[in-house]
Amino acid sequence: MTPITAIDLAGFEQVDELAWRDEQGTVLSLHFFDLRPDLPAPLHDLPALQAGLARNTAAQGAGLIEAVGEPVDGVPAVRQLVKIPHWQGHGLVFLGSYIVPKATCSVMFKLQAAEMGDTGLREAIVMSQLGPEHSFQRSPYAPELTDGLPFLPADDERYDAMFPDHPLTLVRGLLRRLLPTVRLDERFKALPAFE
Repeated sequence: MTPITAIDLAGFEQVDELAWRDEQGTVLSLHFFDLRPDLPAPLHDLPALQAGLARNTAAQGAGLIEAVGEPVDGVPAVRQLVKIPHWQGHGLVFLGSYIVPKATCSVMFKLQAAEMGDTGLREAIVMSQLGPEHSFQRSPYAPELTDGLPFLPADDERYDAMFPDHPLTLVRGLLRRLLPTVRLDERFKALPAFE
């Protein structure tokens, strides 16, 4: 069961009880965690939350692209975009999620899309435009980080239009499309806030 009572599944085909896939291969899944969220800081302290998420992500060998506070159905939540090495050893997988934390539980909807075919093309084209001196940047959330996947200019949303079929573009666009359609159970909404 999940406190998510509605979400727009147009274009998705069910592949599991709480998972769906679209024709591009992007997977949507719903999750309920019946335990205190392990977020590193409360949502109202966004800089600490962003820095903690960036460090946690890097410690797992991944990279935090974006973390922002944005409500889901009127309830405070955090939107994350993360990149992880593909488990088959070639290219990246991009994960986008909204996490809605409460004091003793949380709900999340997540999108996942993997690079297929020629990997690294987006990064190579953007680097050729910006020059190699701009290929890698420090994390805007935790500038001291050297672990995990690097923060790249190519991950910026302004390049999505140039790469409409890139998995990062697909995930970011679907998060934007789905957010207004999500409805949460009123009992979940009434639970004490995460602090």
